[in-house]
Amino acid sequence: MTTKPKGEMSFLEHLEELRWLLVRSTIAILVAALGAFFISDFIIEQVIFGPAKTDFITYQFFCELSQKMGVEADFCIKEFPFKIQNTNMGGQFSFLIWICFIAGFILAFPFVLWEIWKFIKPALYKTEQKYAVGFIVTTSLLFFMGVLFGYYLIVPLSIHFFGTFNISNTISNEFNLESYIGMIKTSVIACGLLFELPIIVYFLSKLGLVTPSFLRKYRKYAAVIILILAAIITPPDVLSQIIVTIPIMIIYEASIFISVFVEKRAAKI
Repeated sequence: MTTKPKGEMSFLEHLEELRWLLVRSTIAILVAALGAFFISDFIIEQVIFGPAKTDFITYQFFCELSQKMGVEADFCIKEFPFKIQNTNMGGQFSFLIWICFIAGFILAFPFVLWEIWKFIKPALYKTEQKYAVGFIVTTSLLFFMGVLFGYYLIVPLSIHFFGTFNISNTISNEFNLESYIGMIKTSVIACGLLFELPIIVYFLSKLGLVTPSFLRKYRKYAAVIILILAAIITPPDVLSQIIVTIPIMIIYEASIFISVFVEKRAAKI
């Protein structure tokens, strides 16, 4: 028979704990951002502007894959027909700050998770509190996998599509620096959080807000939404859409299995 930890906190005490969670997490992100500042040249040239170069690993992979499959190699181009420009007085400074902050958030994510775990720990059973390390490692790995998925797939596919898309030869693509970093920021962070779906489903299932039958019932709707998103963010070819869709659908299916596990475990208690 499991029992909850003794000593319940008042509402104000919970607010105080939450405040310190936010303070410590913010400090960790700022420290990591400061570290990123010292290698900002590498981050900007090799990481941020890497997908804007035709020799980026993703384009080479799709080019070789297209050639082996005997289909039109849209990714085999020598130069992107667009430029990235800055039109604001403090645009490049803001760009640098955002780059360091995003890098700091990604690097400090495991520490933020640890702070979140300490916050929710009193509400867990003693048998569940021992899984702290597994929770941090699993959640961090899923987040980093999502970040890599967004960076190596979503970002280059988006840049390739919008960078080569042209409705008239009289129009030239000159992307604003803020628009460019905004696209990378949104894609990478959103994918990182999307890959946390199994963890979110786990806690929602424990609260009884999500059930396996609910996830199975809306599986086809989820598949349609994922396919639509894949069609929007990828070039207009089936291969790219499939490569983006498959990992996301695998995550959704894994979430169903996790919900089943939680439901069966709850039934035994």
